[in-house]
Amino acid sequence: MDARNRFMSFDTTNLLDPPRPSYTFSIFNRALFEKSKFKDYDSLLESKLARSEARANHFASILENGNTIGANGTLTRPHGTHESKRDKGKFLKTTRVHLVEGEYVATFTIGGEETKSFLLIDTGSDLVWWQCKPCRPNKCYSQNNPIYDSTKSRTYRQLDCIVETSSCQVASKVYQCTEFGNQCLYDYKYTDGSITKGRIAEDVITFYLDLGRVRILFGCGIDQTSGTQFNGEYSGIAGIGRRVLKGGYSLPSQLEADIMAMCLPGTYSTKASTISFHTTPFKKTTSAGLLPNFRFPNFYFVNLYKIFINDKEVPFFPSLSRNFGNYDMIGGCIVDTGTIMSRFPRDFHTVFRDTFRKEVRGIPMMEVPLGAFDTCYIEEPGVVPTFPVVKMYFGHQSPDNLLLLQQLRVVVHIRGLFCLAFLPWDQNVAIIGNHQLQGVGLTFDTGTDTLSFDLDAC
Repeated sequence: MDARNRFMSFDTTNLLDPPRPSYTFSIFNRALFEKSKFKDYDSLLESKLARSEARANHFASILENGNTIGANGTLTRPHGTHESKRDKGKFLKTTRVHLVEGEYVATFTIGGEETKSFLLIDTGSDLVWWQCKPCRPNKCYSQNNPIYDSTKSRTYRQLDCIVETSSCQVASKVYQCTEFGNQCLYDYKYTDGSITKGRIAEDVITFYLDLGRVRILFGCGIDQTSGTQFNGEYSGIAGIGRRVLKGGYSLPSQLEADIMAMCLPGTYSTKASTISFHTTPFKKTTSAGLLPNFRFPNFYFVNLYKIFINDKEVPFFPSLSRNFGNYDMIGGCIVDTGTIMSRFPRDFHTVFRDTFRKEVRGIPMMEVPLGAFDTCYIEEPGVVPTFPVVKMYFGHQSPDNLLLLQQLRVVVHIRGLFCLAFLPWDQNVAIIGNHQLQGVGLTFDTGTDTLSFDLDAC
């Protein structure tokens, strides 16, 4: 409880954001910036869980409807409406929907004026965008930090989509090269109803420690109020979806970085962690294989092999075994930093849950579920309960391929209860979420197709 109280009472004006070297950014828990809107931590957590549920529903819509996601992170519907090819600078009406923004915030210093901005980071997204003056009249939301002004940045350059055709991903229908002004316009919609519209441009990111600068393409957002309102704590969203070798606006793609390394701050953490590209500060203690998936090239699929609760193996059902046991398949487990609680196919989750219940000793269980949580235990004052461990093996059963989850990576503390932090859903794909990965140093290496884990790295 003390950790919760310290988190809720922390003054965000005291956030420490030390200078970083090139290709390294500070990241923070998103909840730090939003906690003031809630009366207590449980209310904050319930808001996060609702957001995560919307994200899971979006994943489900992709899997159920046979949609695919291209190299630019775009959800393409088999029978989507077609936009007119005639355009005089108007934004297209997009039918493409993108994943809800993530649960972590990174600090960027952008443009020639070196405007400090907070951007949400998301492994499920591709586009990097931020609010960009001059906005359309009343179309930029009020944000806490100054809005980047393209007219004042000496390093700003608008993309000429006629000259630089390959840099405007018009095949996705989210981007459009106009005959008026040669602008590459975009219209990007998220599952929560929020929308950003603007043009693709180029500017620099500055790293203070070594004064390094990197030029990237970004979405210069001039209309963010036509949908659900964005949060004023953030200037935009930085997509960090898996690197693709051709095209793609995600940071790994643009920085041509095979390696992306991050440590997700813990649930109650008020300190900065890091996300870096090209190199990793973390040990590669245990590793999973990253599997290619041509339908969803931006997602991080891994070769989950077996799961144990303590020493009891949880048998895979056909919903999982046909994906995990056969490596010729596309892979049936996604690592997603924007999903909070991990999810398993319903038939597997039932056995997983029942095995977990049998392994719990001496802790009274609630007879009724709490919302989506079907396995919750009563908190006893002054008692620190010990819960079973969850072992995840990747590729084969070896200590080098073991991700060991204990205590607060296995259960979540909510409303005076400890609830099993794994949820069922009606899909044949598993998702490993950020609750299980909090404090873990993650090294995504698309050069060697591995994802490495370093427990308690931050």
